[in-house]
Amino acid sequence: MRLTDTQLAQFHTEGWLFLPELFSPEEVAVLRTEAQAIFRTERQEIWREKTGAPRTAFAAHTYNEAFRLLGAHPRLIRPVEQVFGEHLYMHQYKINAKAAFDGEVWQWHQDYGTWQRDDGMPEPRAMNISVYLDEVMPINGPLMLVPRSQNAGDLEASHDLQTTSYPLWTLDEATVTRLVKQGGIVAPTGKAGGMLMFHGNLVHGSAGNITPYPRKIVYLTLNAVSNYIRRPTRPDYIAHRDFTPIKTVDDNALSRLAGAHREAAE
Repeated sequence: MRLTDTQLAQFHTEGWLFLPELFSPEEVAVLRTEAQAIFRTERQEIWREKTGAPRTAFAAHTYNEAFRLLGAHPRLIRPVEQVFGEHLYMHQYKINAKAAFDGEVWQWHQDYGTWQRDDGMPEPRAMNISVYLDEVMPINGPLMLVPRSQNAGDLEASHDLQTTSYPLWTLDEATVTRLVKQGGIVAPTGKAGGMLMFHGNLVHGSAGNITPYPRKIVYLTLNAVSNYIRRPTRPDYIAHRDFTPIKTVDDNALSRLAGAHREAAE
């Protein structure tokens, strides 16, 4: 899969790109089922909200076959290789579960700020590329992006250790206000199976979810191999130390797995 010139132009200008329903309902169904099973387990890679509701499951590609296949899927890997012009490795892999009623906020931040400060990543040549496992609606805590804010560079941030169960390098209100006045706010919504990619310096966050509708999103943080991290301080299940270039699987690998699961259930 390759992005068109128009899609590339939007990404480079606005800092983000959304492709609706890139994965089929059958492919999404097996991922959603496996994500729900993962969140029922007790592992060090699974972080929970202060209420006990699931927040994030890290490194699912290392212990679950469906997410291993997704982590090497050409529909996700090829577009990012196209942007960076080189091979990629998996810097981080997580399933974020904005649980129904209990999903907490993600404060305003830039991803590269954390990757640089906590992991020693030299340049913002990494990005998050995500797959919606549930429908993302305006009401259930969608990701909010500040278009063109990637052009502001690496912004000053404070280490918030209190607001939620997950420590984050966050931006102050004055900075966010200034950038929003310049670029506005967008919240890409869509059905399960949609794919969102955004620049490592794009300012973003999300509100809490007080609706009955959960919002699970898988995030692959893909880093250019030459941009490997130099000073990791976080556990390796959060900031990976394996810099091996990703080899993609067949495009129909998830569909085959979904078919095998369906046959086993019959």
